[in-house]
Amino acid sequence: MPEIIASTENFIATITLNRPEKRNALNDALVNSLKSALREADENADLRAIVIKGAGKDFCSGADLSALQKIAQSDVMENLEDAENLQELFALIRRIKIPVIAVVQGRALAGGCGLATACDLVLAAKSARFGYPEVKIGFVAAMVMAILRRNLSEKRAFELVTQGFEFSADEAEKIGLINRVFDEETFDEDVKNYVSAYEKVSRSAVVLSKKLLYQMDGMTFETALATGAEVNTIARLTKDCQKGIARFLEK
Repeated sequence: MPEIIASTENFIATITLNRPEKRNALNDALVNSLKSALREADENADLRAIVIKGAGKDFCSGADLSALQKIAQSDVMENLEDAENLQELFALIRRIKIPVIAVVQGRALAGGCGLATACDLVLAAKSARFGYPEVKIGFVAAMVMAILRRNLSEKRAFELVTQGFEFSADEAEKIGLINRVFDEETFDEDVKNYVSAYEKVSRSAVVLSKKLLYQMDGMTFETALATGAEVNTIARLTKDCQKGIARFLEK
């Protein structure tokens, strides 16, 4: 059975984590397959967004038993290589040109919660559960901390990674960790409607916006403004912008 299932409909790519019997737990094969699917989708100039979801009841429960056994039996350099594999996935999601959207049902815990957090947008069912429980077994939610520190206040990020408790989708939305919470009864339709927004806006404008937003990390205010001016100029010369201005003037 393949670790992931990829499909495309109406300019939206869907990548499904396909280990439902293991709650879509992360292992080397799944992480590598996910990276390959993301890279393939990134090469498709017709796509407007990428959805990542889990097969079965859960989004992703983190590392599975075999992955934990591998960690326990590996030396420092082997563990570093393993950690860098997940680091590469998180970094890749930010480099993908179009929005990457996590669609969470059930549990998103540990590395699974990290995966959702690494996505540009997160949509969740009302019954979904989130958490970074690594600290309970001596791990550190280390790589995702780089993203949490940018998404949340320092004190909130500290609380999540040092206490390791589970929290609801409503709480995740309240603190700004996820974008939307949808009811179970209408979840699929609500997700479809939300994602379809990217079929109605300029692809090139979204691509430039995503790149600029993340590029601004660490910039001074003046540098960010100057970089914004450069991107503004580039946007004006795109076909989408020229067509958009022409349509507006025709009115």
